[in-house]
Amino acid sequence: MAFRRGILDEDDPMAEPDFAAELGGDVIMGGDPASRNRNDTPFQQMLRHWQNERHSPDVLPGQEPVLNTLLDHIRRQSNTIQLLRSDPDSSEDEHFRIMLAQTEIERVKFIVRSYIRTRFYKIEKYAQYIVGNEEVHERLSQTELDHAKRCAKAMENHLQTSVLRSLPEDQRALDDEAAFVPSMITAPDKQKAVFVLALEDCPPVRLPDGNSLTMLKGHIVLTPYIVIEQLLALGSVELI
Repeated sequence: MAFRRGILDEDDPMAEPDFAAELGGDVIMGGDPASRNRNDTPFQQMLRHWQNERHSPDVLPGQEPVLNTLLDHIRRQSNTIQLLRSDPDSSEDEHFRIMLAQTEIERVKFIVRSYIRTRFYKIEKYAQYIVGNEEVHERLSQTELDHAKRCAKAMENHLQTSVLRSLPEDQRALDDEAAFVPSMITAPDKQKAVFVLALEDCPPVRLPDGNSLTMLKGHIVLTPYIVIEQLLALGSVELI
């Protein structure tokens, strides 16, 4: 029986994956949003990283340890479910528990797939910017960085073949920065406005107009991403 109950173990990193609560229900209901950072399960951590990644205009640091933990758990849970399904002695109650566990696994798979797709969408969109910016390299896994380099090379070859080779030689570079001319390399728009939830009392940050903004725990504000970029990196805020 202990083996059967293992599919819904209290140590399950997917414990209590109630999407209504995890994706902001506690804010709507007036709970303590900052408490979500304490004793979070890997699933709850992934929800937060997924949410931040989707709302951030820039590529955020990858979360390979959390992602690998969830993927390993999904594999173990899936194997356990297959074994229990093939057991002719399983009771109706056990089949119901198996169905619940399978549902939660599918929810986690959705979050993982969406998180990975979001990152690769940004990597492909900003490939040339990423390749030329070593600071961004540190946020990517080796697989992601290799993919960015392949995308950047493919785009460069396409532009050279279709456009640039027809131009004078001194105008063929992709990284030209002529005055009043938009860059040919697409970069993240860090001036994009984002909704931010303060998970703790934050130090003042300076707005583009020169005024300062102070966010207290639980406050939600709309501000340019660049204003809260460092607070997000520190885990003091999250995007919603």
